[in-house]
Amino acid sequence: MTGAEVTGAHAVREEDAFDVASVEAWLQDKVPGRIAEVRQFSGGSSNLTYLLRVETDGSGATRDLILRRPPAGTKAASAHDMGREHRIQAALAPVFPYVASMVGYCDDPSVIGSEFYVMDRVAGHIPRRELGLDLPPEQVRQLCTNVLDLLVALHSVDPAEAGLETLGKGEGYVARQVGGWIARFGKVKTWNVPSWGRVMKWLDENQPADVRTCLIHNDFRLDNVVFDDADPTKPVALLDWEMATLGDPLMDLGSAVSYWVEAGDAGLYQRFRMQPSNEPGMLTRKEVVDYYCSHTGIELTDEEWAFYEVFGLFRLAVILQQIYYRYAKKQTTNPKFKNYWLGSHVLHRRARALMREAGGR
Repeated sequence: MTGAEVTGAHAVREEDAFDVASVEAWLQDKVPGRIAEVRQFSGGSSNLTYLLRVETDGSGATRDLILRRPPAGTKAASAHDMGREHRIQAALAPVFPYVASMVGYCDDPSVIGSEFYVMDRVAGHIPRRELGLDLPPEQVRQLCTNVLDLLVALHSVDPAEAGLETLGKGEGYVARQVGGWIARFGKVKTWNVPSWGRVMKWLDENQPADVRTCLIHNDFRLDNVVFDDADPTKPVALLDWEMATLGDPLMDLGSAVSYWVEAGDAGLYQRFRMQPSNEPGMLTRKEVVDYYCSHTGIELTDEEWAFYEVFGLFRLAVILQQIYYRYAKKQTTNPKFKNYWLGSHVLHRRARALMREAGGR
């Protein structure tokens, strides 16, 4: 078949270009053919993602592949470990059918200057800031609950069955995350963002024990889910496994809820909305938490939940700050990152409000 337009794929930014001929040569023993087109997805803010359209024979038939590589100017290899991301998805495929098929991993920096991996593109619809679908509220609600069912299914995977039992470090995940993200923030803080001092102190003093250990995605968002073209409420793939690990499922849920901007949220908070969680029919944040807990048997009070939501907001602020820091240090010129520092203020305000509601200061 000849390739159709892929939503979200645009011309490659000059600073993110790579040697296409070199990748084509590397691909020959995996997907023989000619790379006829390369496009870049603009949605991601961490690892770089490209569409490779490969002509597999002389008839014009094409096969769409996805190439993932780290951004330029990054030093923390653990945060952009392509081999790990490739390995997780390859291991998951037999027990969790919502991952793309892996084509291959390259650890030779001479090919494009960094490690990278290639996988098949999963056809379907990916929501961005807007849903991009004309669905009535009842179908939007079904889409939403189907996505939460996907998260429940992921947290139900037996890591040993997938061969991923050594992916994490065992008990103490909550404590490691609190300490780790506080340390990350200290390394990338700039003058124009809040100190987050009271939030970090509150998180350190109020951290609970792990509820259990399971496989978690750590970047579970609507724009990392691919939906079936024939049934747009049905997830067919979960993307972006960069931060997946073994850890506490409520920490995963807290990270997911940090992106959940509701229709009733204030205008400045809406400005930083990254997904269509405000669409009529979408569950509220409280409904998301209640739905997840009712389907996993976890009992949780609102006061207990506050820790996970505040942590998720802090973690998201650090992620945005890490990206903004690269922009401020001129390691990237992507203009979309210019105002990411403002997100830290918006998230800080909400985190402090949640702390007050939970009895913190």
